[in-house]
Amino acid sequence: MGGRSEKAHWSRFQDSALRHWTSTPLENKADGARWVRAQQRGWAAGDRFGFAVLEAQPDVFRGQLVGNVVLKEVESGKPSAEVGYWTAAHARGRSVASRALEVLTGWAFDTFGADGLERIELLHQEDNPASCRVAQKCGYGFDRVLPAAPAFPLDGHLHIRRTDS
Repeated sequence: MGGRSEKAHWSRFQDSALRHWTSTPLENKADGARWVRAQQRGWAAGDRFGFAVLEAQPDVFRGQLVGNVVLKEVESGKPSAEVGYWTAAHARGRSVASRALEVLTGWAFDTFGADGLERIELLHQEDNPASCRVAQKCGYGFDRVLPAAPAFPLDGHLHIRRTDS
């Protein structure tokens, strides 16, 4: 990457809302490279599967980055896994997260259901109503409030979607 497109790409990670909700803020290229390597390690280990969410653009081979979805804590025989996602500021309010989450959910159950995956959990802080709407829109029913923890400084919501949902 170089020039103007690189600046536009890195500016996505300076978004205050995105920085508030993600546990690993990216400050520079080195942080970005570490994040990519972590994604590669997850794929290699078979326990974390991250996907870039791209918006198709006419006459462009690669789309514009508008978000990310991830299936994590996948383990053979384990009945549950967890999902996470983020949406770039310029793409919010356009159902990017819910469409990506719906695709990821279907893929997860198709890919890991025979290996024991029965439910997928979605967690978010209580003060994140947008994530609550995404969860509900995608059939992740509210399960309970979780107390604050080091990774979540506020109480959180646990939403669950089961294979039969």
